[in-house]
Amino acid sequence: MANDIEKAKETALGTGVMDDILEFAGEGASFDSSEMQIPFIRVLQALSPQLNKNKPEYIKGAGQGDLYNTVTGQYWAGDEGITVIPCYQVTKYLEFIPIDMGGGFRGEISPTDPVLQQTERNGSKEMLPSGHELVKSDQHYCLVLDVDGSFQPAVIDMKSTQLKVSRRWKTQIAMQKIKHPTTGKMITPPLFATQWKFSTVEESNDKGSWSNYAIEKIGLIQDRDTMLEAKAFRDSVAAGEAKAVPEDSAESKPSSKTSSIVDDDIPF
Repeated sequence: MANDIEKAKETALGTGVMDDILEFAGEGASFDSSEMQIPFIRVLQALSPQLNKNKPEYIKGAGQGDLYNTVTGQYWAGDEGITVIPCYQVTKYLEFIPIDMGGGFRGEISPTDPVLQQTERNGSKEMLPSGHELVKSDQHYCLVLDVDGSFQPAVIDMKSTQLKVSRRWKTQIAMQKIKHPTTGKMITPPLFATQWKFSTVEESNDKGSWSNYAIEKIGLIQDRDTMLEAKAFRDSVAAGEAKAVPEDSAESKPSSKTSSIVDDDIPF
């Protein structure tokens, strides 16, 4: 499911117009990749501002457990899910200021920074010596496939209880094997040649319930052009050319005391 804008039907184009579109495909629509922002795909939780009619982030029609694009506002029903092609993965360590200290994103911490070994556990949170919160985030750069065969780049970042889903997914990816048609040997297909279904399920503990990812393997990509686009996206991210929307963008600022990270993160 998508929002009203995404549902709108395109007016049928005349043959001449379509011929011109095909002839001039891409003209004027090419921008420096450093100026383009890759959106996040995230799960809507009960306290997400996108579900509050009084918030500017409100997405009409969306509900708890749905998936949404943080830049376009497009959303998909959680039980129907989306199809993604994983292209690149990186683990980041993010520093957030607790809400009682003003709140907000402070920045990234290098994986080699010794301060990562100096954290203390406070309930479900890892706290830095500064009193700020340390959040580990597995960021998966993917292409999200639409039913019409088109695709869009996005980052699926997994924090908190989503990390266990990320670990299982990475294990599944690494364990994949296919038989080489010539040698007969078993090989691991490239990351960007696989497709997966992302949907959501409800989880709970003694503190409450929330929606989390459920991942199901679809299989190998059947379209070569799509696979090459996925590889090109992977190369662009690996080279540092394509970057995600900054964590301190408006959609990631805390507005509820139930979470010191972002409103659609799991608060337990």
